[in-house]
Amino acid sequence: MLRILTFTTHSVPLCTASYTPIFCLRRQHFFQCPKSRHTILRAFSTPSQPGPSRDQQSDQPPKKPIISKELRENIYTIPNLLTVSRILACPVLGWSILHNDFYLATSLLVYAGLTDLADGYLARRYNMHSVIGTILDPAADKTLMTTLTVTLTMQGMLPVPLAVIILGRDILLSLSAFYIRYTTLPPPKTILRYWDFSIPSAEVRPTLISKVNTALQLGLMGTTTISPILPFELGLPLQGLQWIVATTTVWSGLSYLFSKEAVRVISQRTPKDTHIKD
Repeated sequence: MLRILTFTTHSVPLCTASYTPIFCLRRQHFFQCPKSRHTILRAFSTPSQPGPSRDQQSDQPPKKPIISKELRENIYTIPNLLTVSRILACPVLGWSILHNDFYLATSLLVYAGLTDLADGYLARRYNMHSVIGTILDPAADKTLMTTLTVTLTMQGMLPVPLAVIILGRDILLSLSAFYIRYTTLPPPKTILRYWDFSIPSAEVRPTLISKVNTALQLGLMGTTTISPILPFELGLPLQGLQWIVATTTVWSGLSYLFSKEAVRVISQRTPKDTHIKD
């Protein structure tokens, strides 16, 4: 509350200079005012701090909206490189089977098996998990399986109906993976971002029957590939294994359609979360 006390004097001039001092009791500052015959004693109570004026508010820069940092990960890891090398070895494997070079084909199968074990061990041991690894690893298995299925069928070493079942399931799952990638990709959905695998969107978790089916398929393809260089026949055991693989292939394909845990959307997950490769 501001109180102003005014005293009027006529006998003694209060100020001989051009200005008369005014004393602020609370702040103890002197202010200058034009010469007058009056002395004004002002007592100020401590005022509250005023807010910024409109001019000051207009001068302040507008606040920038908080933009969350996009989740990215390192895809150039040793497990991923081993997986890619396994994919690149598939054309050579197919060529060796078509040219009846089953010794080279067997060597490449051994290499594929060892790299499959190595990348899984390194990812777990040195925490090199990545979302792209959960995609590359089954993709490498499917590429290997497709190469063996096509080439062995062309050589008459696998029945055509079994090849149709195996390839049909893999084609359907591949189309589903492309669709899931598009629907779970954070906006904006562009072609460059779609193929930028450092931007994770979803991870595929194989079901239990799918893991069993993959092992049985690899066992069938491997046994069929090395059978020409073995000193004994495997005709009847291979036929029984073919029927088992046909059953598990259909079963595993249906499990992806009805399992809620097969695909997990992780595009909104924080970078601190770990990615487990099955």
